[in-house]
Amino acid sequence: MVHPQQATIRNRLLRAISSEDFSRLAPFLQCLELAVQTTLIAPDRPVEHLYFPESGIFSITANGPEGGVEVGMVGREGLVGAVPILTGSDRIPHDHFVQVPGRALRIAVAPLHEAVEESEPLRALLLRYLQAEIVQIRQTAFANARFTIEARLARWLLMCHDRLDGDEVQIKHDFLALMLGVQRSGVTLALQNLEGAGRIRSRRGCITVLDRALLEALADTSYGVAEAEYARLIEGA
Repeated sequence: MVHPQQATIRNRLLRAISSEDFSRLAPFLQCLELAVQTTLIAPDRPVEHLYFPESGIFSITANGPEGGVEVGMVGREGLVGAVPILTGSDRIPHDHFVQVPGRALRIAVAPLHEAVEESEPLRALLLRYLQAEIVQIRQTAFANARFTIEARLARWLLMCHDRLDGDEVQIKHDFLALMLGVQRSGVTLALQNLEGAGRIRSRRGCITVLDRALLEALADTSYGVAEAEYARLIEGA
């Protein structure tokens, strides 16, 4: 049986929990509209809230002197802040912020902890989600080590496409370069190559996916493993 409020939820993780467990969380969920580059969890600071995205894209970055590199991406399939809280910590050395503006359901740490302590099925589901997130991060390392910039860009666009409504990704080239950990000139050339092959259309601040199948062919095995793991673990596919 589905909780009445649960039927209107777009977050796939919240939709996967039982009606009873959703009832534990529902009174503490606060809907927020989040602007681009809003910091949700700052590096090495106590985590106070977690976020179940309903729309938009949220990046996890490792930061250095030359800027940040994306090491994880969360959208409406997941939970922002899962790693430190579910592993018994209260902080993490990575930045969590809004990459594409959207909406999220925010919950304070204490009621989520209480719900997890009261419900073994909820704990098990969130730990399975944690595994799916770890697989995504490891696939990112694999892609960065073994694939060309064009293939990595194709993978990144597919991941964004999975989390957005429509075919447009609103992002600037210099920001995309930081996310992929490459020079801006490399991103520009890669975008030109993808556009020339009919895979995308690139305009200032906006990339439109034209042919998803061609992007998947280019991304090859860098894309799909994490997505299949999420479906298996969370949705029983």
